[in-house]
Amino acid sequence: MTEIVNALPAVTPGQRANILSAPSTAAAHRGLLQDIPAMNALQLGGTASTARLPAEFNVAAWNVERCLFPEATAAHLGQISPDIVLLSEVDHGMARTSQRHTAEVMATELGMVYAFGVEFLELDLGGPTERRFCKDDFNTFGWHGNAILSAVPFERTALIRLDGHGHWFAADEGAADPDQPRVGGRMAIAAVVPSKTGSICVVSTHLESNADAAHRHAQFDVLLNAIDAFASGLPVVIGGDLNTGNHLPPDFNWQNETLFGLAQTRGYSWDFTTEGPTTRPSLITPHPQRVMKLDWLAGRDLTCKEKGLLTSISDDGTPLSDHDCVWCRVG
Repeated sequence: MTEIVNALPAVTPGQRANILSAPSTAAAHRGLLQDIPAMNALQLGGTASTARLPAEFNVAAWNVERCLFPEATAAHLGQISPDIVLLSEVDHGMARTSQRHTAEVMATELGMVYAFGVEFLELDLGGPTERRFCKDDFNTFGWHGNAILSAVPFERTALIRLDGHGHWFAADEGAADPDQPRVGGRMAIAAVVPSKTGSICVVSTHLESNADAAHRHAQFDVLLNAIDAFASGLPVVIGGDLNTGNHLPPDFNWQNETLFGLAQTRGYSWDFTTEGPTTRPSLITPHPQRVMKLDWLAGRDLTCKEKGLLTSISDDGTPLSDHDCVWCRVG
């Protein structure tokens, strides 16, 4: 059961000591997840600008890569006038993003409500290219996760954890990056929102990067089952960074992923996603050779009226993220 809160409780000094002294195993990590209240809660806030979505509405899915510039990122989205924004990689209380609650800032700028959930508790300041943005040598909270922003109020929400074994924590799971120790795992946020044609379920998710196609297939299966339990019979839009083709060198071929066929057998269409790659070099990820298609939108019992890609390069030339934003108009 997801606890709904106005503010996520911070990790206490005692909890942090337990984390740092815990053995680097999957079993220990599962216990830590249960002992950290914020890992099992969603923070809701903001103010809706309208009561119901129109019969046709715009959905954007964007991995904003920590969200270094939340005001500029929100303003950039104005080019596509989204009614629903599905965000990945938003910080809350991290030194690299000035300790700000980046999803909350974006929601305020856009006149939306938000639901924020923790993917990871970051135990340090981040990778080498992120540390130059840090003015502090500590994180106020250390939260990093996903969010849904909505122009309309939420009818209900849920946090969906896709794994608990500690892919970025446990040595017996091959700890993905020792330079970025974390507690947590990939997750999704689901919300039911009102529209003129009835309630609709919208889902923001982020799948594992340091894994193979079989691992992501299993995560997506967990997600689809959870959506069926949460929003049985409702139309659904899923969006996010699915990390398709990641760690499949040398060609990063997203077509090797089996999660697409899995979703199709469950009634979903991938026609909501435009063609072409979705990554680019950024301030944090300056890798011009990294050209991948990671970001997707899928729908069930809905129609895609239009779709596109919004570049992450702002009007002043700043790369706001290493991912471009995928968007669609839904009817």
